[in-house]
Amino acid sequence: MAPCENCRVITEATEERVYKMEIRRETDIDDRYGDLDSRTDSDIPEILPSSDRTPEILKKALSGLSSRWKNWWIRGILTLTMISLFFLIIYMGSFMLMLLVLGIQVKCFHEIITIGYRVYRSYDLPWFRTLSWYFLLCVNYFFYGETVADYFATFVQREEQLQFLIRYHRFISFALYLAGFCMFVLSLVKKHYRLQFYMFAWTHVTLLITVTQSHLVIQNLFEGMIWFLVPISSVICNDITAYLFGFFLGRTPLIKLSPKKTWEGFIGGFFSTVVFGFIAAYVLSKYQYFVCPVEYRSDVNSFVTECEPSEIFQLQSYSLPPFLKAVLRRETVSLYPFQIHSIALSTFASLIGPFGGFFASGFKRAFKIKDFANTIPGHGGIMDRFDCQYLMATFVHVYITSFIRGPNPSKVLQQLLVLQPEQQLNIYKTLKTHLIEKGILQPTLKSEVFSEGLSWISPEKKKKKKTIVHFSKK
Repeated sequence: MAPCENCRVITEATEERVYKMEIRRETDIDDRYGDLDSRTDSDIPEILPSSDRTPEILKKALSGLSSRWKNWWIRGILTLTMISLFFLIIYMGSFMLMLLVLGIQVKCFHEIITIGYRVYRSYDLPWFRTLSWYFLLCVNYFFYGETVADYFATFVQREEQLQFLIRYHRFISFALYLAGFCMFVLSLVKKHYRLQFYMFAWTHVTLLITVTQSHLVIQNLFEGMIWFLVPISSVICNDITAYLFGFFLGRTPLIKLSPKKTWEGFIGGFFSTVVFGFIAAYVLSKYQYFVCPVEYRSDVNSFVTECEPSEIFQLQSYSLPPFLKAVLRRETVSLYPFQIHSIALSTFASLIGPFGGFFASGFKRAFKIKDFANTIPGHGGIMDRFDCQYLMATFVHVYITSFIRGPNPSKVLQQLLVLQPEQQLNIYKTLKTHLIEKGILQPTLKSEVFSEGLSWISPEKKKKKKTIVHFSKK
């Protein structure tokens, strides 16, 4: 038994020695062919935040307060200001909301890329910032081009130049990306190989986080403003109420990544968000402006929100559970089905959504920064406010496609309008035949439809057939 144990010890020691030799060999290769960044987390320089942007009038008004209460008032005032501006943009319509999403996306991308630039600026990496913004342009061109092709087909059909761009949109997008890829390869410098690939990956992950998620936000918006407003406002409500509960009642730390987060704030935020989402869903479901899909009308050259609300936005009666019947003294309750869906959205916003914030906290700790930027006094950067929103947008999009969305008549119509006239006529004949067979439409003549369901009798042939029948009767 002992010899076997000795053999195992010798084998393990040999394997460890071989492993160390391989690591040393890889290190030599890195030193010879590229820049080996041997810094540990403790070696990463601390990124100093930008100057305080708190307005002077607020500084003077709050000068007598402690730092804790001063921060509380600054956050509160700026929060109310941002909410007021958000209501104003909602009033201005869906197009302004899309521009808002695009602006937030660009700013978030800028904040994350700037962190990478500050960490590695001493290396003077060639073309890093230029290529980062170029890739942002390429990815936006791809995603928003897809959106234009899906929802603006009638407008594109009137412009020949746009028809070319839409027809070859994916090829153009791929060609633009390839140009950036080739520029990156040509910019590689011998002493910076590893760092340049670090930043290449940094840029692409940032694009995945910001551009892809903002595209999903706009897709949700086209389903109806309510699918945009309820999830976003639920995350905002959870952020505010969790902060308030934690500020006044917080005693128990929640997670090490964010020492200021408490269980009291987490639980209080959960119940507050579910109640808020349920009430907000009830109020918004009453108005076509919020529940109808956003569509572009070429005749008025603008976005419209007019429709017959779907079933999930129409009041329905639900039987109450026995214990609620005794408490409320009624058998049924009238609700909008969307209110039930809002519970799922609010639950995700309050239980899973905060993990987007925890993820961002871990990222900031890795680079020894408090906030992504100092864009908003008391709040940090734009990314600090929207770290949970991106995760929420993905969930809402998956939820809609899995449980809500059926075939979109408007989107199908937009696709039909860009077909050739012969293709449109063929679809028209097939659709009419199908509706007649289903009994939805009544044919004018029994002989109007052939058994194949694809052939159609011309008016001249109909006249001939009528004449033949007339003589046969005589």
